[in-house]
Amino acid sequence: MAFLPRDFAIPEPPATDEFLLTPLGVEHLVLDYDAVMSSRERLWQLFGDAWGWPAADLTLMQDLVDLGWHRKEFQLRRSFNWAVLRPDRGELLGCCYLDPSERGGFDAEAFYWVRSDRIASGLEVRVGTVFRCWIASAWPFTRVAFPGRDQPW
Repeated sequence: MAFLPRDFAIPEPPATDEFLLTPLGVEHLVLDYDAVMSSRERLWQLFGDAWGWPAADLTLMQDLVDLGWHRKEFQLRRSFNWAVLRPDRGELLGCCYLDPSERGGFDAEAFYWVRSDRIASGLEVRVGTVFRCWIASAWPFTRVAFPGRDQPW
């Protein structure tokens, strides 16, 4: 079964006064690398055991390859990854991901994170709320897993 119906139009991602989501790609390389590596310890706590990411020795070139792959997967409608940016697009605040589910009983799996230096501000809660509402209201999934948040890895 396909991840999405063939005729499903990918919805416009949300934007607020504080942040916007935009498809993640190679144009975000420098901003993404900074966000990932400055938050590596926390990201490893969130995703490391499951994803093996981000490696301590992640290079800029490896991140470039990852971002290119994310964009291609988006174009092929196999998985979707968004950069969470400030409205002026001057800083990558985090990322959101929507993938086919590897868990029985779920249509999709969703993940999100924000930079470590923004956790205390509550930004991750606000990003998570907007992302969850958007998936529930604009995407065709009835059951979405949030591994590491609502369900254990």
